[in-house]
Amino acid sequence: MKHKDGKPVSHPDKNSRAVPMAIMFFVLCGFSFYLGGIFCSEKDKIEAKDVAKVVSSPKESSIAPLQIKSTAFPECSSDYQDYTPCTDPKRWKKYGNHRLTFMERHCPPVFERKECLIPPPDGYKPPIKWPKSRDQCWYRNVPYDWINKQKSNQNWLRKEGDKFLFPGGGTMFPRGVGAYVDLMQDLIPEMKDGTIRTAIDTGCGVASWGGDLLDRGILTVSLAPRDNHEAQVQFALERGIPAILGIISTQRLPFPSNAFDMAHCSRCLIPWTEFGGIYLLEVHRILRPGGFWVLSGPPVNYENRWRGWNTTVEEQKSDYEKLQELLTSMCFKLYDKKDDIAVWQKASDNSCYSKLANTDAYPPKCDDSLEPDSAWYTPIRPCVVVPSPKIKKSVMESIPKWPERLHATPERISDIPGGSASAFKHDDSKWKIRAKHYKKLLPALGSDKMRNIMDMNTVYGGFAAAVIDDPLWVMNVVSSYAANTLPVVFDRGLIGTFHDWCEAFSTYPRTYDLLHLDGLFTAESHRCEMKYVLLEMDRILRPTGYAMIRESSYFVDAISTIAKGMRWSCRKEDTEYGVEKEKILICQKKLWYSSKSSR
Repeated sequence: MKHKDGKPVSHPDKNSRAVPMAIMFFVLCGFSFYLGGIFCSEKDKIEAKDVAKVVSSPKESSIAPLQIKSTAFPECSSDYQDYTPCTDPKRWKKYGNHRLTFMERHCPPVFERKECLIPPPDGYKPPIKWPKSRDQCWYRNVPYDWINKQKSNQNWLRKEGDKFLFPGGGTMFPRGVGAYVDLMQDLIPEMKDGTIRTAIDTGCGVASWGGDLLDRGILTVSLAPRDNHEAQVQFALERGIPAILGIISTQRLPFPSNAFDMAHCSRCLIPWTEFGGIYLLEVHRILRPGGFWVLSGPPVNYENRWRGWNTTVEEQKSDYEKLQELLTSMCFKLYDKKDDIAVWQKASDNSCYSKLANTDAYPPKCDDSLEPDSAWYTPIRPCVVVPSPKIKKSVMESIPKWPERLHATPERISDIPGGSASAFKHDDSKWKIRAKHYKKLLPALGSDKMRNIMDMNTVYGGFAAAVIDDPLWVMNVVSSYAANTLPVVFDRGLIGTFHDWCEAFSTYPRTYDLLHLDGLFTAESHRCEMKYVLLEMDRILRPTGYAMIRESSYFVDAISTIAKGMRWSCRKEDTEYGVEKEKILICQKKLWYSSKSSR
């Protein structure tokens, strides 16, 4: 037997055949790799160069700015005008009903992401300015008749002509939210003297409670799921009241532990004593030591109210006793009670929690396996998160009162790598200078033209603190992948949330007037594709609203190119320091209507 080249070969065995086959395999692999390189070199020339630039430190001034191809994004269909990607009712059937988990965040996979622009409703126009917006909004901006028909008898809202009016009523405050809060202040004097500054309203309706508290110096996060009441959160934000989509279910809320000074539920229909009291355990976690939990509605005042609740007085009495027992086991004490309102206070020190060490205690104390501030897709555990004994100046009775606490160095800054009193003071001073410069570049900032502001990647809430005297509020967002600085934000008397910008934010379209970024793409572009972050910004930005993008010069031109494809107009400005390595891109979203509009 001869080889193909005519040379004699010895009798082949399995090993001898393997050698030429292995050589052939490597030759073919190398040849295919070569062909692939030829094929891709032209198609992905720009992308390949861009990757090389990113790898070789884009911050260096010698590196040319990132350049990408211009793309004009198409319009989404009108069916998507209220699209909330991670709380989309069209996807609810894929998830279970247990504890309403289908209403939690469930973001679509990458291959289902929309690459189109969300159209406004027919007849949309710029929102009514604050403070008039608290009492009225344009019907065409949130055209929901269902909630009007179902809740008009409770004075949630009322349609008149081309507007929705908000009389300030609610299921538990038929005489108006003002009288309701007046009674609450009588029960909780700390609401009057600056002790209580931040609050969360679970099951917020149209956020009338949070809206009323703004005049009383209390900043509230109104929380509600996307449910059959339709657009509770959208109504709140259209009115200019802070709100976010969310539900207490199986996952922790996106807030750190010991954050809020007060939590409130007004007939929010949360079954507090079911599932071992797990919903109350989450309220306990996010409530500051010494903070207050306020409940109105069943089973409070059951003696006089039970007939209207389709139940018996015995059942309601039993429910109230179970609730009181559960709260006591979590180290809450009944603070005061009158008519339909009951107030409990979380323990200010840890002496009460020693009883949780007993083996038969329920709920038990959480062990150290889960960080108390871990709150991004973190399951709620059936145990009590005991505040760290290191927290002494952050309890209600020790933290400075508002507004002094805004600029006082928070105790928990020492938990942050590199955090210190001097770093905090430097950041505070820096943002005062920056905000002054921003207002020169964008005179609308600080005027009645801007109400709902988001700082998309804050550190200590410096930007929000610098504009605190303006007629606006700021949602401070801390990346779930960044250092945990959100407790410092709350300790200052500001509000915020954890978020991952590789996903959609928990809000409706057209809900913010200004989005502010400070080096977001420098920090996150290795994880999150720039195009999708900007498309998400377009979704939540109001028409005629602005994006103020402070970014490395390496990214600015590429951002501007994508923004142009979203119908934004942008201009590049110098920072307050006038350096070349960093620029400010100011973009305005255009008001446009769907090409299929029936206007």
